[in-house]
Amino acid sequence: MKIIPKDKRPEILAPVGGEEQLTAALRCGADAVYFGLPDFNARRSADNFAGDKLPQTVARCHERGVRVYVTVNTLVFDRELAAMRKTVDTACGAGADGLIVQDLAVAKYARENWPDTALIASTQMAVHNAEGTALLKEMGFSRAVAARELTLEEIKDIHDRTGMDIEVFVHGAHCMSVSGMCYISSMIGGRSGNRGLCAQPCRLDCSICGRDHALSLKDLSYIDHIAELADAGVSSLKIEGRMKRAEYVAAAVTACRAVMEGSEPDMETLRAVFSRSGFTDGYLTGKRGPDMFGYRTKEDVTAADQVLNDLAKLYEKEPRNIAVDMHLTVREGQPAELTVTDGSVSFSAAGEVPQTPKTLPLTKEYAERYLSKTGGTPYYLNDLKTDIEGAVMLPASQLNELRRKALEGLAEERVRALGKRQLEEHKISSVAVPGNAGLKGAPDMRSKAENKASDASWRGGRENTLRARFESADQLFSGCPDTVILPLKAIDAVSVNRAKDCGAELIMAEIPPVIWPSHMKTIRAKLAEIKEFNIIDAYVENLGALKLAREFGFTAHGGFTLNILNSVSMEEHLKLGLADACVSFEMPSADMRRISFADRAGAVVYGYLPLMKFRACPARGKNGCGDCKGVNILTDRKGERFTVLCRDKQYSELLNCVPLYAADRNLPDLSFRLLYFTTETAEECAEITALCMEKAPLPGRRTAGLYFRELL
Repeated sequence: MKIIPKDKRPEILAPVGGEEQLTAALRCGADAVYFGLPDFNARRSADNFAGDKLPQTVARCHERGVRVYVTVNTLVFDRELAAMRKTVDTACGAGADGLIVQDLAVAKYARENWPDTALIASTQMAVHNAEGTALLKEMGFSRAVAARELTLEEIKDIHDRTGMDIEVFVHGAHCMSVSGMCYISSMIGGRSGNRGLCAQPCRLDCSICGRDHALSLKDLSYIDHIAELADAGVSSLKIEGRMKRAEYVAAAVTACRAVMEGSEPDMETLRAVFSRSGFTDGYLTGKRGPDMFGYRTKEDVTAADQVLNDLAKLYEKEPRNIAVDMHLTVREGQPAELTVTDGSVSFSAAGEVPQTPKTLPLTKEYAERYLSKTGGTPYYLNDLKTDIEGAVMLPASQLNELRRKALEGLAEERVRALGKRQLEEHKISSVAVPGNAGLKGAPDMRSKAENKASDASWRGGRENTLRARFESADQLFSGCPDTVILPLKAIDAVSVNRAKDCGAELIMAEIPPVIWPSHMKTIRAKLAEIKEFNIIDAYVENLGALKLAREFGFTAHGGFTLNILNSVSMEEHLKLGLADACVSFEMPSADMRRISFADRAGAVVYGYLPLMKFRACPARGKNGCGDCKGVNILTDRKGERFTVLCRDKQYSELLNCVPLYAADRNLPDLSFRLLYFTTETAEECAEITALCMEKAPLPGRRTAGLYFRELL
């Protein structure tokens, strides 16, 4: 295999769930590690790292030239903001090189209080095109974790168009849904993937089109494509697996390192230690078919037993891979001195005054015998120079002590020096963004006093208007809500006139929440086209869509998949140009009452809500879409039936098996309520709207979602 030049090698970023995994990552050659503290990380069930020991952990990594990224990548409630800030302070204060974040409240606090710590956009932010990435860059992010669903060409497009550092998952588990847009675990059991406690219901058996385990993908592995990823401008190769054992970390890091150095990776061992019916590179290569699907079999489990002992040997001992030069000075009547350097930083340690030799005097060869004994440290002696004057002698014990003091001092200097230059060496730099600087279309913000929502502000004074999102103009009915949202593809002269005839005073164009780079040209053309119909408002559910809306001059209104759970996040989204926004349907009612900007916030009160978004459609056959009509039914192990809708063959959506309905419940009086229609007929839309306006119960099965449940 071709050796990747050192100056073009992306970093190998290893997952660390605990101390043993950290040891495996460091000893097997990771360039960087990522892990979480006990709270606010997307793997809250991992061992994680205690905050009081974090400085020593970071120092251990930095001594070995390894960068540290701390995950603070979950959504946060208002009641948790103080605890979140403490977590960020702990991570940054300990010297972490970067924070991986999802919530804009976390990003704002880190940017303003720890500007030298890199902001890395988690894959949970669902950034999958250059437009969204460019917006992240405006906001002060210096790296984005690319969506797993992207092809190699699309990754390259994002990098080339934005110049942003791109981090790509190179090995590990696939989420079935686009990350950050999956709500199935929270809606079924109150364990939110956006809060770090996904219960993985997608791994359970369910069927569609005669296939079982229809929501379980094989693990991805792009290790054979590392050279291509490097050529595409990828800065970091991320291994998934903070819940995996240390042997898995060792195997994955070793495989990546082998490719970098031109050797064949041991993929059989890597598969044996953990896989789900093998691996797939379907997203990267664009071959998104049934071969991507797989689940953990009994054979997969037992295969690990055969390789664990050998893998454990990979990190059994501390590798000595940092060369140091030493200069020993020993003169009569003066304390001995040993200076060590790694070529960048140096440290000098003073020893004892040399003794008068009883037999033979000190020689370079004798000194080297003991100064080279660096076992248990990451250092090895490369070159020794000596300056020995007179008849002097240092016994072995003094040479050993001198070596120990010098290497410990060098370690401290390396921690200080490397901690400062890690970001520069790998092109990661924090960008300070004061206020609204550089954010086109951002509205003027009122003072904090004007925006603060007190309990009293919830009692009356809100318009509480009704908005309705329709799948197509065929669902419109006479007397529909004043504000109508139609998908971008459904907007033409006929649908616009029909909406107006049915009573709509404001028509919003719904920009797709998922736009792959390969589809962007089509979306841009459609946005330009609908301007002819005097539509000036857009409904956006993703940062990329928001960037497009701003660019085309639309007034942007935020959807619930922006995942707004707190007042700071709401404020940050408004600063980005939103006129108003729907809060996440994962927000309990009690937390809605705490949110500021209530006069610009809304909540969805009806809909078969989209729980997952797929690029690898579970209904797709070996020969593609075939005669699929775009609507399929997925059945889970309990017999519940979920509708799967195709979205222009760009992605598909899994709708909940029962509708959310909360119009008759005591929700806080926000500015607007949203009805989210998908598969309903026009008659059903009219009936449901009437019930909502009357705050009457909905007949039949329904759910109040998470509004009146505790979200974990």
